[in-house]
Amino acid sequence: MSEFLKFAYELLSQVVYNIVTWLVAFLKLFITGWAEYFLIFRTYFPTLEVFAKILSVILMIILFAIPVLLVIILVRHMILRHQLKADKTDNAALYKEIGRLNKQVLSLMEEKNSILALKVNAMGGTKRIPYVGASALTDDVLPTVGEVTSGKGLAEAAATAAGAGAVAAGAVIAAAEGGVAGAAGVPSAAAMASAPVVNAVISEAKKNIGHRFPKLTLVDEKYANYQIPEYNNDITLEEFAEGYRLFAASQLKLYYTPEIVRRFVAGMAASKLLILEGISGTGKTSLPYSFSRYMENPATIVSVQPSYRDRTEILGYFNEFSKRFNETEFLRALYEANYRPDPTLIVLDEMNLARIEYYFAEMLSVLEMPNEDEWVLDLVPTAWEGDPVKMEGGKIHVSTATWFVGTANNDDSTFTITDKVYDRAMPIELNERADAFECELQPRCDITAEHLQYLFQKAKTEHPISEESLEKLQKMDNYLVTRFKLSFGNRIMKQMYDFIPVYVACGGTELGGMDYIIARKVLKKFESMNVTFVRDEITGLINYIDKTFGKAEMEDSKNYLRRIQNLY
Repeated sequence: MSEFLKFAYELLSQVVYNIVTWLVAFLKLFITGWAEYFLIFRTYFPTLEVFAKILSVILMIILFAIPVLLVIILVRHMILRHQLKADKTDNAALYKEIGRLNKQVLSLMEEKNSILALKVNAMGGTKRIPYVGASALTDDVLPTVGEVTSGKGLAEAAATAAGAGAVAAGAVIAAAEGGVAGAAGVPSAAAMASAPVVNAVISEAKKNIGHRFPKLTLVDEKYANYQIPEYNNDITLEEFAEGYRLFAASQLKLYYTPEIVRRFVAGMAASKLLILEGISGTGKTSLPYSFSRYMENPATIVSVQPSYRDRTEILGYFNEFSKRFNETEFLRALYEANYRPDPTLIVLDEMNLARIEYYFAEMLSVLEMPNEDEWVLDLVPTAWEGDPVKMEGGKIHVSTATWFVGTANNDDSTFTITDKVYDRAMPIELNERADAFECELQPRCDITAEHLQYLFQKAKTEHPISEESLEKLQKMDNYLVTRFKLSFGNRIMKQMYDFIPVYVACGGTELGGMDYIIARKVLKKFESMNVTFVRDEITGLINYIDKTFGKAEMEDSKNYLRRIQNLY
């Protein structure tokens, strides 16, 4: 044990000695050592040159500044710690005072509400009236007890309340309903005499509360006495397509080739979303506009803005403050289509100025539903009294008579249309204007969407894709899968079965329709593939198409491939 104590003493002694040595050295470095520093300075300074003297003075100043700075930093740190401690104490006191004031405010608000509720319940009757807010309790709105029980002046008070807003109107309704009864719950003579007046007041006040959907309510009023016109349900698809071309030329001075019109009509059979692409000035917006005029149901044109980010940009949103839905023209057209039996076109002009899959995503999903009864959009969570007639449970139905047509420019100011959108849509290219021609005045065509769908189904029955063409299509599919890892896919095949028969019924050829679908739906995927790989393999693909379909066929696909090859 004595040895351990000896060990501990020597060890701790050395530790203390080192600490003391360090403290002495620190004091000597910054405090007691200045005598030695100045002695050295006086010894060497007279012998130094002018420049060396300047440097020696600067060196001494630096040595002197170091301990001074350390002292300043230490003092500032101590002052700061003291201030923070004081601020913390002050903040704690401030928080306590704020809490006390909050309690006082809550107490005063509770007292105010109690007084206001007593004032409302003093209007008469045994039926108590709930507190509905300060806006409904102004002296110039509420009737007196005598007025409520006698019926005198009730109409004026209720009218004033209705004009003050929905909340005040609700208060008047509650007051009227509670005031017409006697103390025993049996109507008095005065109340019975004023019953018609009271009912009229209640009805008028409910009207003045207003609707959540004012635009859609106006649509209901527009079609309240709507008379369905006479429709031409004997027209054929070829007559329908050619009639539009002549109508646009004769009445609107807009000229389109028969090929463009065939593609547009066949595109309507294949998809509810059509995308018109091409350079500016080729009539992309004019085509759906004039087509809707031809069917006597003018299209709604929505100008897409670069700021579009979600569904509220096209459908609107519910304003919690005003308790109204901010409706858009897109929503109005979508709702109005439920009243009309003829086709409705909604145009999204410059649709790729914003990302389509952002603001149009929900609509794309809805249109993919196989059951048309599931084509509904949730606008509000619950139904209110006074909601539009065609709205059920806060939901709006997307009519099968509605088609969406988007126009798109391919330049630096726009976003690339993704495969998700292309796969679901039917793209139509307009890259050149048709030559003007003279023709007789062509009338409009009244046709129902139901009959148009019937013509599409009839075309599928009368002009099915031949087995020979399907066999060639299968061979090309195998070639694309083997060489390019591309496949037609189920969605493209379905569109092909819908597109080609209608294209043929409008005056086109089977291979012409197939050529267009392959070029715009399948080969377009080459644009996102490896540049070198595509360039080297395109020539072989063109030769394969010539061998399979014939050198005189599939010109659209081959020209598209050559354009891609030249681009790369």
